[in-house]
Amino acid sequence: MLPITATHGTDAGANGKVVSRILEIRNLSVRFRSEDGIVTAVDRLSYGLREGEILGVVGESGSGKSAHALAIMRLITPAQGQVDGNEIRFQEKDLLQVSDRQMGKIRGGEIAMVFQDPVSSLHPVFTIGFQIREVLRRHLGLRGSAGTRRATELLERVGIPDAAERLRAYPHELSGGMRQRAMIAIAIAGNPRLIIADEPTTALDVTLQAQIIELVKQLHRELGLTVIWISHDLGVVAGLAETVNVMYAGHLMERGPVQDIYHRPRHPYTVGLLASIPRTDRASKRRLQPIPGRPPDLAQLGTGCPFAPRCSLAEARCRSEMPQLESADTAEHVVRCWRWHETERLWEQEVVAHA
Repeated sequence: MLPITATHGTDAGANGKVVSRILEIRNLSVRFRSEDGIVTAVDRLSYGLREGEILGVVGESGSGKSAHALAIMRLITPAQGQVDGNEIRFQEKDLLQVSDRQMGKIRGGEIAMVFQDPVSSLHPVFTIGFQIREVLRRHLGLRGSAGTRRATELLERVGIPDAAERLRAYPHELSGGMRQRAMIAIAIAGNPRLIIADEPTTALDVTLQAQIIELVKQLHRELGLTVIWISHDLGVVAGLAETVNVMYAGHLMERGPVQDIYHRPRHPYTVGLLASIPRTDRASKRRLQPIPGRPPDLAQLGTGCPFAPRCSLAEARCRSEMPQLESADTAEHVVRCWRWHETERLWEQEVVAHA
């Protein structure tokens, strides 16, 4: 039995130490209605997340990264789409079964989310201080001067200078980096155990990206946070995550420790993603190799592997039958591919080309 689908609540962490799983997702599916029919954004996704772990979730646009995060947060309403699954178990609570009232306490108090665009996430007519104090009041019961002091401490913790003055600022009065830091302050205000960061550095320049990433690392160390970091930037994930989920067309295609994924990828899609990353650590005049073709239409998926039309290893079976996840080199490294044994040759070709 693969670790990601086991029903007990522990995993082997570093040095063989048993670490409890804070989150366990089993057979999660998310569907939306569109003009072209039913779009399956997430298809029977299963994985577990250890307490204190940083998980990177990577893939192209439309792979289901953000949709699965919104499903965890219960932010997809019946009018928007349909969420199905065996369970999303967070600290012994099934988030698919808890009441709206209970979920309101969990959201922000136990699980918090940092969105990609702080401009649309922060309310434009309320000050930063008001928005932080609202979280403190709702989840910790802090009001008045106690709430103001704690809000100031939170802004200081995320590296915003003149924190007491910034509490009175409106979102439009802050720079992009400051707004994202304020979003992180709001996210940690309720003392959550799990933070979901949905491409939080995409709109920032590289200097600010590095600062936000270092801030998340610091908070992870100091507060013992568990983090799901969603990104299309594999370079960022390489320096941040311990485990990586590679998603494509709503499916988990490969999952494993970051070293395994980046140094011995087993899915042709993962090889393609890594081959398209600019390399600055090695001298090479080789052009970047984009993955051929385009991501599939999620409303027109067939019964086979969704990556088959773009895959150089695809055969008839790949186009007609979906492979199941299976262990690759280790129990922690799993892959969904009929021909994963042959991807080592593809990867060796990329390594030689970049040498």
